[in-house]
Amino acid sequence: MAKFLVPDDLWAVIAPLLPPALARPKGGRPPIPDRAALTGILFVLRTGLPWEYLPQEMGCGSGMSCWRRLRDWQRAGVWAGLHRALLEQLDGAGQLD
Repeated sequence: MAKFLVPDDLWAVIAPLLPPALARPKGGRPPIPDRAALTGILFVLRTGLPWEYLPQEMGCGSGMSCWRRLRDWQRAGVWAGLHRALLEQLDGAGQLD
C-alpha cells in the first residue's frame, strides 16, 4: 500500500522538505516513520475516511498521529515547498503550460 500511495520518485522529492524529528526528552513511544505518516495522510484524504477509522493494518499509526503530522507539516510549510518543487520539476521537463 505504501508504495502505491507514495512511490519512490515522489518520496525522493518530499523527504528533503520534511522538518527533522523533534527531540523527546521524556521518552515515550517512538514516532511513526514519515513515509508511513504520509501514506496514512494520503489514504484518509483520498478515501474521505474519518481520521479515527484509519486501519491499523496499514502500519501508518493512528489517525490522530497522521493528523498531527499533517498539521505540523502544514505549519512548517512542507506543502508549499512540495508544490514549488513539483512545479520546478515540471518546468525543467518542459511540461508546464
